Amino acid sequence: METAAIPERTGRYRWAIIALLFFATTVNYIDRTMLGLLAPTLQTELKWNEDDYGNIVTAFQAAYALGFLFMGYVIDRFGPKIGYSIAITIWTIGHVAHGFGGSVASFMAARAVLGVGEAGHFPAVVRSSSEWFPQKERAYAIGWVNSGTTVGVILTAPTLWLFMQALGLGWRETFIYSGAFGVVLLGLWLWLYSNPRESGKVSEDELKWIEHDPPEKIEKIGWSRIVRKREAWAFASAKFLTDPVWFLMLFWLPKYFSTTYNVDLKIVLLPMIIMYLLSDVGSIAGGWFSSRLIQQGRTPNFARKVTMIIAGLCVLPLLFVTGVSNMWLAVLLIGIALAGHQAFSTNLLSIPPDMFPKRAVGSVIGLGGFAGGVGGMIMAKSTGLVLDATQGNYTIIFAMCTTVYFLAVAAIHLLSPRLAKVEVQ
Repeated sequence: METAAIPERTGRYRWAIIALLFFATTVNYIDRTMLGLLAPTLQTELKWNEDDYGNIVTAFQAAYALGFLFMGYVIDRFGPKIGYSIAITIWTIGHVAHGFGGSVASFMAARAVLGVGEAGHFPAVVRSSSEWFPQKERAYAIGWVNSGTTVGVILTAPTLWLFMQALGLGWRETFIYSGAFGVVLLGLWLWLYSNPRESGKVSEDELKWIEHDPPEKIEKIGWSRIVRKREAWAFASAKFLTDPVWFLMLFWLPKYFSTTYNVDLKIVLLPMIIMYLLSDVGSIAGGWFSSRLIQQGRTPNFARKVTMIIAGLCVLPLLFVTGVSNMWLAVLLIGIALAGHQAFSTNLLSIPPDMFPKRAVGSVIGLGGFAGGVGGMIMAKSTGLVLDATQGNYTIIFAMCTTVYFLAVAAIHLLSPRLAKVEVQ
């Protein structure tokens, strides 16, 4: 079938699914980020020391990494509708459990449950996108969903203000009542999500557009075959290298601004809003650019890798941040770097559906998410050691962050030179 004969513009219900996934991403990141903003209050009230809080953070990261392997399988085994419903339920229970915590162990347990559930998010996002979008516009769609990560981070502080200041609730009630976001999300997901053919809301012309990629020859690939595929490790190696940069920015940026410019990003929100809005621009623009290249006749291999190289170049301003005395210039440089990371991430998340059957995508994303989580734990430990050794100087850390994107593209190209479809006997 000729692409020109496909009525691309007829029907837009698939974008309602992206709006739902964007909302889900926002809720996911509000629930994830809330503890970090409440940490000073909890450390004072519950008498935590830095090691206690570090153990709580590590419990989340470890469960999140391992949870990817489990939840990726669940998404592929039961499909996005049921699999993601399970993930939402688990992470909402973990989020609400924070409100009943009293000891370090109980908070570690709550964070572990939260981490396992939240690990199902991106496998569900990519699997759902592969069902609802053809290859030509899939990265653009994922870019919009991925931008919800930073919206969630930005909205966490206003959410806490709403519950704790406007409604006068304590931190325990805030954790419990904000669990309503997850309940609403679960209800909307069960009500609105299905595959395109079963939804009853997709026109014939839109369905033709969604399904105009060549049909797949295979229904699924089991774990034993996935881990033997170089293409799976191409994705996982890139996640191992680049995900730690995002974890670094989430966990260390407030501390960097506090020690360097005497600014608390949990109170003075404008710098954080500017940086993360720039990252949203990168997420959407990166997805649009590679999708546009494919629509113009470029191969997915060319479109994804060229876009990722350009995104890596956008991270290079990090090299100059530690030499900048003006805080707003630092905000701009870090914001451009975050935009580069999100543009890279959007295209990286688009690669598994390019290569694997739909019913294997969740497991491949899970493998990559596990690798990224392990990389994040290594980054957290090494960052602390470097800062201790350099009296808090971030120059080496930021310099390392600028190299990993090019190493990741090289690893992908080495392991999958053409991003060709995986062949399974």
